[in-house]
Amino acid sequence: MKTIALRFGEQFAPECGTIAAHQQLISEKEFVWYGKLGTPVSTAVAKEILSQDAPTILLISSGKQERYWAYINAIQRETPDIEGIPEYYRDKASQFKTWFRVTRFEPAPKDVMSEWVVASSGKPLNEVSRYSMSPYFIVKPRRKKN
Repeated sequence: MKTIALRFGEQFAPECGTIAAHQQLISEKEFVWYGKLGTPVSTAVAKEILSQDAPTILLISSGKQERYWAYINAIQRETPDIEGIPEYYRDKASQFKTWFRVTRFEPAPKDVMSEWVVASSGKPLNEVSRYSMSPYFIVKPRRKKN
């Protein structure tokens, strides 16, 4: 099982915040599109995430302790219908390279950053994310010891 951990910031968000602005559209439409800037997520990774029973991505608030699981049912590179995008970044929609169709948000446990590891290195996400400028990581759960 793998997923993506994405950082998000509040610099362009409305006063209510990124998650709340997205949640407003979920309340209205039962989904919202969450955009990712920069390098698009590979087709192989997108397929792997979507093949899981409850596809999720992890959203990490930059500089804060907030972490959220975003439950998704689609990943695409094409800009979706503007009505499904929060108003505060509709004018920048063409800049986003990957879109996640989110159906709900759930706060992640406080230890989520130490319980998930970066797939390429096996190092805990909390260690790697401190020193890396990468906006996203491919992660998997840490194996539990018996």
